[in-house]
Amino acid sequence: MDLSLLPETLGALKASPFGAPERALRSVKDELRTNLLARLACGGPLFPGVIGYEETVMPQMVNAILSRHNFILLGLRGQAKSRILRALTSLLDDALPIIAGSEVNDNPFAPISKYGRTLLAEAGDDTPIVWLDRTARYIEKLATPDVTIADIIGDVDPIKAARGGHLLSDELTIHYGMLPRANRGIFALNELPDLAGKVQVGLFNIMQEGDVQIKGYPVRLPLDVELCFTANPEDYTARGKIITPLKDRIGSEIVTHYPETVGLGMEITQQEAWVDRGIRVRVPDFIAEVIERIAFEARVDKRIDRRSGVSQRMPISVLENVVSNAERRALEMGESEIVPRIADI
Repeated sequence: MDLSLLPETLGALKASPFGAPERALRSVKDELRTNLLARLACGGPLFPGVIGYEETVMPQMVNAILSRHNFILLGLRGQAKSRILRALTSLLDDALPIIAGSEVNDNPFAPISKYGRTLLAEAGDDTPIVWLDRTARYIEKLATPDVTIADIIGDVDPIKAARGGHLLSDELTIHYGMLPRANRGIFALNELPDLAGKVQVGLFNIMQEGDVQIKGYPVRLPLDVELCFTANPEDYTARGKIITPLKDRIGSEIVTHYPETVGLGMEITQQEAWVDRGIRVRVPDFIAEVIERIAFEARVDKRIDRRSGVSQRMPISVLENVVSNAERRALEMGESEIVPRIADI
């Protein structure tokens, strides 16, 4: 879609198909639901490139989105959790209209920030509009113990207050964090149990009440966000890792897993591994199978910590190293084809 051809003022937006009531005030969860229903009707793959989840994880994902739930993916490392979350953007519209200059992606028909409301009141139908593509509507954050409320929600900015001549209690002095900037989009938080308890409380308040206190000042932010989380299953169920009110607001829990068969594992490894080395590479099937079986054996070995798991990245890395070893040999021997041997493993 050419964004330069889309309406640039509120008046023009009202006269366009984007101004239809059923679309103008549609929430992001309804948007995801509508586009998912259209994709299911066409029979196309839900998330291209995600292999082995067709009968397990994907039905749960569909149910969560159709139910308009915030959800959490529970699984060990290397189970494509981040890939699934990033692929959610394919279910967003091609472009989204927002009030120009808004830090929280204000809907021109229902702004939530003081900046947006003020500009709309002053300019009316001449309010400038800009457009976001779907990739700009996805924000991802890795939760660590040092993440603060200011990082996620926001904080008072004294410099902004001084430049604008505002009181510190004025909403216009707020420097918004990552969550408000994800308004009308998707906010993904990886490793949720690592988030400090007080920050989890801030998330809960946003999800439940739509408000938050910043430096003691209550701020009403009825955010429109699809919240997605990931976690290790043991961390998620351990007592005290996640505050109960926040856990209660996560509508769907979706359990991911490693490939259930060696064949599926080989397919994933072949898709992800970098084996294009400039000359022909031929990996015999028995080499690929041996590499994959290393991971399968390790996952059931009692000497391996089950809480850490054996990531699918392990056979991917092994295959790349095996090809590299064969590439070095081919170069030394003047061969025109790279063919790994058992000894390369």
